[in-house]
Amino acid sequence: MMESMKNRRTIRKYTSENIPDTLLKELLEVAARASNTGNMQLYSVVITRDKANKEKLAPAHFNQPMITTAPVVLTFCADANRFVKWAEQRNAVAGFDNFQTFIASTIDAMLFAQSFCNAAEEKGLGICYLGTTAYNADQIIEALSLPRLVVPIVTVTVGYPDGMPEQPERLSLEAVIHQETYQDYTPEAIDALYHDKEELEVNKQFVRENDKETLAQVFTDVRYTKANNEHFSEVLLKVLEEQGFLK
Repeated sequence: MMESMKNRRTIRKYTSENIPDTLLKELLEVAARASNTGNMQLYSVVITRDKANKEKLAPAHFNQPMITTAPVVLTFCADANRFVKWAEQRNAVAGFDNFQTFIASTIDAMLFAQSFCNAAEEKGLGICYLGTTAYNADQIIEALSLPRLVVPIVTVTVGYPDGMPEQPERLSLEAVIHQETYQDYTPEAIDALYHDKEELEVNKQFVRENDKETLAQVFTDVRYTKANNEHFSEVLLKVLEEQGFLK
């Protein structure tokens, strides 16, 4: 598994080979062994295989082709609904309609999702995380009929890889590791830590084709703009209120 994790890639193109139900169930059973808050398992996953249902989800993910071409689409959700219903049926009062529970259930959902992905890749499958889930959670809630206290957190497409793309770069460990206390970054450290990333030809091409001066501007002015961040923040906050996690 260590070698698989060292060499992993995000897979966006899949063969037409289907994923057997038995294999998918095994992978989800393995994933369910992941750590979670208080052993409450405040998460759920919606499995989408049907072509029409994938097409219903696609607009929420900006029609990225992985949604309709992957054999399986998994929507991992923060879910306090199931636990609250259990508590109510057992004469217990669950105070889970709050932001703290949303954070706890989001962590649970992500641990479950990543454990699934690790297991899937070990079995020769390829996966792709879609961050668009948080952008358009309201549309996904409608498409998947998610009830109160359930919010989609991340979507993962799964299938057998159709080719193997280049492995994307990562910052050196020096960029992310802090010993004992957080050591803030000096301008010199920032220059050193981002030097190799900025010097990659593929990233230089991104700068040129977007008519920008720096790679950072590609991220801030094109990919993840302030206006979009604020818009999708408003959408998500409204979702949290409507789904019962904010008052």
